[in-house]
Amino acid sequence: MTAPINPDAFTLSVVIPCFNELETIDEIINRVRHSGIKNIELIVVDDCSTDGTRERLKTDLNQRIDQLILHDTNLGKGAALSSGFKVATGDIVIIQDADLEYDPQEYKIMLEPFFVANADVVYGSRFIGGNIHRVVYFWHMVANRMLTLISNAFCNLNLSDMETCYKAFRREVIQSIKLEEKRFGCEPEMTIKLAKKKLVFYEVGISYYGRTYEQGKKIGFKDAIRAVYAIVKYSIKP
Repeated sequence: MTAPINPDAFTLSVVIPCFNELETIDEIINRVRHSGIKNIELIVVDDCSTDGTRERLKTDLNQRIDQLILHDTNLGKGAALSSGFKVATGDIVIIQDADLEYDPQEYKIMLEPFFVANADVVYGSRFIGGNIHRVVYFWHMVANRMLTLISNAFCNLNLSDMETCYKAFRREVIQSIKLEEKRFGCEPEMTIKLAKKKLVFYEVGISYYGRTYEQGKKIGFKDAIRAVYAIVKYSIKP
């Protein structure tokens, strides 16, 4: 059993995958830097943006980034996360989307199970707790709950939000698996592969500021189908 992490002596690696997020990239990096966490290693992976995000990251914004990775072709969120995980050096690694749907002020909530318990993996759930949530798409909620149910059935967990962006891991844990899914199928892939390792999972309630498609939301029906495929594939695959 792993021991709790010392809350007074740890480094948090924040991995931000981004694609065409020019309107929010400055703000999310500013919020991460003002999250209240003392030692942060900020890793940004630009997945070949075409809206000016890439150029913005190369300018003065780069001074607030510890590691900047630039993909020459658009490979997808899973590929961007894989690139970020490989270079992370912190004790804990957390995923932070660039679209402002999740609040870095809640890192402390996400990190608590690593400090007071023996957590290996912590998921931030949009469906538990009393935090604020923007009301958006009914069918997205249904799809998320169905995918979580299917994932739980295959990996014998009782998560309430498998598809959440806010996932945190001990660094050696997330670096022990190889992500094969290039797009959003990486979410169930991570869950299945980590569950197979018999790791200690915790879940905490978080707030959620969901975006509409007009605001740049990128997940669609095809991604849900791929998620089901990924759940079955990686459950069966040794």
